Amino acid sequence: MSNNDFPPGWNQDRVEKLLAHYEQMDDDVMVAEDEAASELSGQTLMVVPTQFVSAIRELIARGTSL
Repeated sequence: MSNNDFPPGWNQDRVEKLLAHYEQMDDDVMVAEDEAASELSGQTLMVVPTQFVSAIRELIARGTSL
């Protein structure tokens, strides 16, 4: 994978460190992290059909509302 495949500020080393972080977590810690994320103010977690994910990401990146 080339650096052009990563978002700005990301590279192979950063991705590998992130993967290692999550691979070392046990199930209880992962559940606790998910629960804490759901309690953040000013943010919303939702389930959306996979087919819409790319379009939603583009809207967020542009700062555009629906």
